[in-house]
Amino acid sequence: MTRAVRAVVLTVSDRCSRGETVDTSGPTLAALAIKHLSAEIIHSKCLPDDQTALSDFFVDWSQPTHSIDVILSTGGTGLAPRDVTPEALRSVMHREHAGLMDLSRLRCLEKTPRTFLSRGIAGTIHRTLIITLPGSPRGCSEMFEAIADILPHAIETLRGDVQDDGRPEMAASQRVIHHTD
Repeated sequence: MTRAVRAVVLTVSDRCSRGETVDTSGPTLAALAIKHLSAEIIHSKCLPDDQTALSDFFVDWSQPTHSIDVILSTGGTGLAPRDVTPEALRSVMHREHAGLMDLSRLRCLEKTPRTFLSRGIAGTIHRTLIITLPGSPRGCSEMFEAIADILPHAIETLRGDVQDDGRPEMAASQRVIHHTD
C-alpha cells in the first residue's frame, strides 16, 4: 500500500445508539482493520437501525473530500424486521460487489452454516469500498477475516494504484502494484 488505509467503522444498533448497551462489535472491527490492513480509523459512529440515517452516513463518508478507502459496518444485516443496513447501502451505492460477501460466506461455512443468514452486502460509492457485516463480535470478525487477504488489492484498485483495472485514463507510466500471490 502506498499510503495508510483510511477507514470508518459504523455500528448499527438501536440499543447501542440509545446507550442501553456497550458497543463491542465496532471496536472489534476497528482492531481487525488495524491489524490486517494497517488502517487508520478516521471516524467511528453508532447509529440506530434507520435506513435514511444509514444511507446518509454512507454517502457522507464516501465523499471524495474525506479520502476514505473503506467503511466497515457491523449490525443490521440479519433477518429481524429492523435489520435494514443492506437496503440502506443498496439505495445509495454506485456499484455492488456481490462476490466479496459471497467469498466471505463461503470461507466461513466450515465454522457455521449460519453465515448464510447474514444478508450483508458490499459495494462502492465513488472510490470508497463499503462492507456490511453481522452485528456480533464473532460474526463481524469471522466474516471480515475471511476476506482480509484480498482487501488490500481491492483498495489499491479503487484508489487507482493498479494499472490493469481497465480504466482508459491509466497511463502506461503509472505505477503498477505487483502482488506475490
